Amino acid sequence: MNIKLLIVLTAVGLVTACADKNNFEQAVLEHIKHEQQLQKEQHLKDYPIDPEDMAKCVVKLSSDNMPGFFPFDPARMTAYRNYAKMLNVAKSGDPKKTIEELRNDFGSGKALAEANSNISESTMDCLTQLTERIDGDVKMKEPE
Repeated sequence: MNIKLLIVLTAVGLVTACADKNNFEQAVLEHIKHEQQLQKEQHLKDYPIDPEDMAKCVVKLSSDNMPGFFPFDPARMTAYRNYAKMLNVAKSGDPKKTIEELRNDFGSGKALAEANSNISESTMDCLTQLTERIDGDVKMKEPE
């Protein structure tokens, strides 16, 4: 009987963890689309970067710098929720209150700033990676 309960609880935990990560990835994707970061940079207009590829990359890189030792670690799941909330501050009814909640959720203003920096750095690293990949593809397609 205890083994069945453990299996059910584990399954519920995995489903919740996947939902948290998916919500974070969706928040990153919406943030990228909303901010239209790719279109603001003149030199990036020539690169057909898929926002979904960009979001997956940002999630991967930023997750590497989040609390928790593995994807389903409770600390990582909490980080996914907090990061998604951080990316959706502008959508909240009271952004000032949400930022204050985020300070508490992250543990301090400094930790919130570090999380914001993690997203920014991951975004820039992904832009570099994806544009380099496109440059490589373009070079391969050019006639010799």
